[in-house]
Amino acid sequence: MLAQLSIRDIVLIDRLDLSFGEGLSVLTGETGAGKSIVLDAFALALGGRGDGGLVRHGESQGQVGAVFDLPGDHPARRLAQAQDIDTDGDLILRRVQHADGRTRAFINDQPVSVQILRAIGAAIVEIHGQHDDRALTDPAQHRMILDGFGGLEAQAAAVAQTSESLKRARQALQAQRMRVEAARKEADFLRHAVDELRKLAPQAGEEEALAAARQGMMQAEKVARDLIEAYEAVGGQASPVPALAGVLRRLERRASQAPQLVDPSLAALTTAIVALEEAGEALAAAMRASEHDPREQERVEERLFALRAAARKYDVPVEGLLVLAESMAGDLAALDESETSLARLESELAQCEADFIRLAQALSQERRAAAARLDAAVKAELPPLKLERARFITQIDSDPAARGPEGFDRVEFWVETNPGTRPGPMMKVASGGELSRFMLALKVVLAERGSAPTLVFDEIDTGVGGAVADAIGERLARLARKVQVISVTHAPQVAAKAGQHFLIAKSALAGDAAQRTVTRVTALEDQARREEIARMLAGASITEEARAAAGRLLEAAGLRG
Repeated sequence: MLAQLSIRDIVLIDRLDLSFGEGLSVLTGETGAGKSIVLDAFALALGGRGDGGLVRHGESQGQVGAVFDLPGDHPARRLAQAQDIDTDGDLILRRVQHADGRTRAFINDQPVSVQILRAIGAAIVEIHGQHDDRALTDPAQHRMILDGFGGLEAQAAAVAQTSESLKRARQALQAQRMRVEAARKEADFLRHAVDELRKLAPQAGEEEALAAARQGMMQAEKVARDLIEAYEAVGGQASPVPALAGVLRRLERRASQAPQLVDPSLAALTTAIVALEEAGEALAAAMRASEHDPREQERVEERLFALRAAARKYDVPVEGLLVLAESMAGDLAALDESETSLARLESELAQCEADFIRLAQALSQERRAAAARLDAAVKAELPPLKLERARFITQIDSDPAARGPEGFDRVEFWVETNPGTRPGPMMKVASGGELSRFMLALKVVLAERGSAPTLVFDEIDTGVGGAVADAIGERLARLARKVQVISVTHAPQVAAKAGQHFLIAKSALAGDAAQRTVTRVTALEDQARREEIARMLAGASITEEARAAAGRLLEAAGLRG
């Protein structure tokens, strides 16, 4: 509920702090005193349209703050938490209005967009008046209101879930049909390509391996010629080893004759011969290693060239041939199995449609039963509101071809204001005063099924007589047993039934040389309240009879007069 409302520098209000309690609170005052200013300021805090003209003359900005005491699981808290707003304690909505038209919005002192402020404000407060264009007068909400009244939320959720399944089934069938149709157009090409790629059988990493093997073979072929020439020079017919061996043997025979001369040469020759022999062995080993089968090189090249030719043909990298082969095989399999696949998806779609129709028809029947109960309940509230000849009609138009998440029902609240007249949408047929009374009757009926925690009624008793005003007051009081109700009223019968009574009046700003006018709001108690209700009864000249009548109204409401 609304716990506090603080207004600073809005139109004629310089500073205002109001505390509200549970039950019914009324705001009264003479015409032009500023009651609409308070409501406009409150609406601004709830995300209403900003206007630089709301800022008090001479000030650069005004602001409005509203403090709400809400249960921990209230939807408004969940909306705030979704925006990463700390929701511990009270929920505080604040709006700053600059004179240049700019506005800023805050929730628990965290900046938010006006859209977020409006969404959270709508979950907490409903404002109803003769020209209200929200809440119960919005046809888009009527189906939801009826489902709430009838306790049909679970059935409506099941229909919405089945509608989503139906949507997915349609999409799956359409996608499969498109895929099969595309595959059929390329059937011959697909079969040829799949056969060709199956025979080619590309492997992951094969191109890199073949290219490396081919490069190695080509390099070995070039090196082999140089190895042969080197071997011929070292270990072949041109090798110097036999000649060096002969020289070594002759020197060995002379070694005993002059060892000091021969021994160093013998050692050097021996080393040279050993080195030449080792070089020959190494060259022979290299020659053997460089040997390869030309047919193997030819096979490698043919395989590599075949892979690259296929890649060019299908416009993919060689590494993509394997994926392409699998994809084409899948497309061909889809084509070959198209009838089975399509039949299965068509069967699933038919089942989803049957489930949706069954659930939507059952929901539609329940809605019509709930509509009859709602119409009867509202009808019982109308006679005391001087609408005894009027009818409230929950109009349900069903179109089985319109299969949406809400079923196939379009729900709108209609009224017939007089017998014999043509019924029509409530917003179009009812006058301002009638509309407000229809809404009050509807809210009283719907209060048992949940409501915003705070309801504001703006002069819904305008233009009605004493008996009707008393009936309105009685219904506002009944409604206030379930939710917090704040009413701007000109009817003493309504004011007398309130638990809190605020008087709105204009006065000169104290200590202001310019004698500027400001709006003040005073909480009335006992004698002051009786005097205000007497003024509402008698007008400018309050008589003792009016005071006595005011006392009787307060006593009838169970309050001290």
